[in-house]
Amino acid sequence: MDTTVAALPATHLGRVDYASTYAAMQAFTAARQADDADALWICEHDRVFTQGVAGKPDHLLMPGDIPVIATNRGGQVTYHGPGQVVAYPLIDLRRAGYFVKEYVHRLEEAVIATLSHFGATGHRVAGAPGIYVRLDDPFSHAALTGPQPEGDPFRGLGKIAALGIKVSRHTTYHGLALNVAMDLEPFSRINPCGYSGLKTVDLSTIGISATWDEAAFVLAGKLGIYLMP
Repeated sequence: MDTTVAALPATHLGRVDYASTYAAMQAFTAARQADDADALWICEHDRVFTQGVAGKPDHLLMPGDIPVIATNRGGQVTYHGPGQVVAYPLIDLRRAGYFVKEYVHRLEEAVIATLSHFGATGHRVAGAPGIYVRLDDPFSHAALTGPQPEGDPFRGLGKIAALGIKVSRHTTYHGLALNVAMDLEPFSRINPCGYSGLKTVDLSTIGISATWDEAAFVLAGKLGIYLMP
């Protein structure tokens, strides 16, 4: 199913194998020309751990029967699985007119706007890309006040969306993952994104009843807006 949100076409791939999707992103990026249109792939993966280029083996605590795939994205280890919306924006940053730091900010803004659509408030944590929610009150609109405690920047927070990107020839691939209604147990087998003890949550566990299709549609729409030049 192909839809158009703003000027960024979103292609919904459904449930797809991670390794083949990764290879397809690389091929798309290697072959694209300066006037080729940008794209946004929305999908869901079977259970898999993925390691970023900075990934440390000791953050893989006990992967067990879940495969581990090394990738060329930034960041450390994360988990993908059913019930999670994965978005892969394939954007020409030079044409879009913004740099990597702003691109990451826009990705995070799209997730925050998606959470807001469902009534929740997303937060950033300095130095830890991704989006977090308050565990005690995910629907509070109050901003995080003051610095988090030294050595425990995630106290009272749960991570609901992870980011990991790659930029090649000014174009992006990899992307972000929003947890909707998952089996969260596999996150206990790793230090998510390299942070020991970081709690991972999804929309379901914070009290939001949304289907995968609903969350995917909203996230694709917000990305279509926030990634516009």
